[in-house]
Amino acid sequence: MAKYEKNPDVVAALDEMQYYVTQQSGTERPGTGALLYNKDRGIYVDIVSGEPLFASSDKYESGCGWPSFTKPIDPAHVSELRDTTHGMIRTEVRSTHGDSHLGHVFDDGPRDRGGLRYCINSASLRFVPFEDMEAEGYGDYMDQVE
Repeated sequence: MAKYEKNPDVVAALDEMQYYVTQQSGTERPGTGALLYNKDRGIYVDIVSGEPLFASSDKYESGCGWPSFTKPIDPAHVSELRDTTHGMIRTEVRSTHGDSHLGHVFDDGPRDRGGLRYCINSASLRFVPFEDMEAEGYGDYMDQVE
């Protein structure tokens, strides 16, 4: 079983936006994320720890301006915390082992797919194409990518 953790060398190599989002709980501007319109098959992993977070089969176009998913690929890799910043009550989503801020989860997702919308910053993610998953150690998740 792979071990996922916050890697200080990786954190030091993050670009300004990746650092702002993952380490300072920031948010990229809507519509600007590199992975927003990605439709390729594969999985999305935490850019800091590499832990698997979301499958392309659970990604959908929500119109919110950030990549949206109906569920995590493995709930053990996603932590949900109460967020009361900016005068709102929301549920923040963080990677469990990397402790990276990912975004927020809302209850306005597709009802036929569970009703949740994981609204995630592209800057917190790295996409692993389906054909690279086995070689990069994510072979156990290939069956979740349709």
